[in-house]
Formats: sequence, C-alpha cells, structure tokens
Amino acid sequence: MSASSDIPSGTEPQGGPSHAAGPLGGAGPYGGALGTLANAAWQVLLTAGLAAVALGVFVLVWPRATLLVVGVLFGIYLLISGVFQLTAAFGHHVPGYLRALHFVSGALCVLLGLICFRGAAESLLLLALWIGFGWLLRGIMLTAVAISTEGMPARGWQLFLGVVTTLAGIVLIVSPFGSIAALTLVAGIWLIVLGVIEVVHAIRLRARTRHLLA
Repeated sequence: MSASSDIPSGTEPQGGPSHAAGPLGGAGPYGGALGTLANAAWQVLLTAGLAAVALGVFVLVWPRATLLVVGVLFGIYLLISGVFQLTAAFGHHVPGYLRALHFVSGALCVLLGLICFRGAAESLLLLALWIGFGWLLRGIMLTAVAISTEGMPARGWQLFLGVVTTLAGIVLIVSPFGSIAALTLVAGIWLIVLGVIEVVHAIRLRARTRHLLA
C-alpha cells in the first residue's frame, strides 16, 4: 500500500493547496487588490492631511496675505489633490466606474487649481468658488467610493471625510466673503479640520489594514 493511501479521504497534508494561500498570498479578501489599495491609500491620506494642516496654519498666521498669494497657495493644494486622484484613476485595482469618477474629479481639481493660478487676483468671489468646487468634487468622490466599496477598511472614516469635505465645499460656494481676511479665515479653519480628519483616517486605515493582513 502506498503512503498516499494512508491519508483519510477528503483531507490534504499540511502545506498543501488548502493551506498555501493565506491573506497575504491573495486568497483572502484583503490580500490582493484591496489590500494594495488600502496600503497606498493611508500613505496618500497622511501626506494630504499633513499638507492641508500646514497650509491651513500658514494662511491663518498670515493675515495680510494678498489675494494672489492665497490663490497660488490654494491652487497648489488643488493641483496636488487632483494629481493624487488622477493617479488613483489609473490603478488596476480600481473598478471601472470608480476609475471614471476618480478621473473626472481629479481632472476638474487640476483645472480649478490652474484657474487659481491665473485668475485669483481678479475676484475674491471666483477664488472662493474655485476652492469650494474643488472640495465639493473631492467630497462627492470620497463619499461615492465609501458607499460603493463594501469591503473597504476604515470605510466609516472614508465616508465621514467625504461628507465633511462636501460640506466645506458648499460653505465656500454659498458664503459671501467681503475680504480676503474672511476667506482665508474660513478656508484655513476648514483646511485644518479636513487635514486632521485625513491624518486620523490614515492612522485608522493603516492599523485596520495591518490587522486584516496579519
């Protein structure tokens, strides 16, 4: 009788096919594309959050900043945010419909950032609108991704960040600002709030991802 006949029917030796693929090998729900997405997402979120907090503090402690300077600063922020979204749109782990949403939102944020460079000194209202629309688009994108991706780690924080970003965009769009000081005060506070939420989201996402991949 061969050695293989001593193994009971319906079982396989340890180290065989039933044990070869673990979460990190791609068999688990978080070992493949979703795990890769989560690992990249927390790093991007942490970077964006720290940048938002730094920019928010910068515009708050510079009360005499001109409209052109504020426009350039927020233009850089929107441009970087749009590039991040465009990069995510070309990831193979992103479904087709979310890829299109990332691409549209990222392209519009890049466009709004470039508009801030060119026309910021022309109108205080236009600058508030460009910043508000940039946040509104990003908030809608984040909320849509969180709602449609059921297995996303730290999904609640993603949804919370999307809702708060959407509200920040709405506030800047509908609020009349009589001076550059008022605009920088409101926008700076919102930037700090959004940045702190992004940093906390990144930390929670990193901890959750490591727990799922362990």
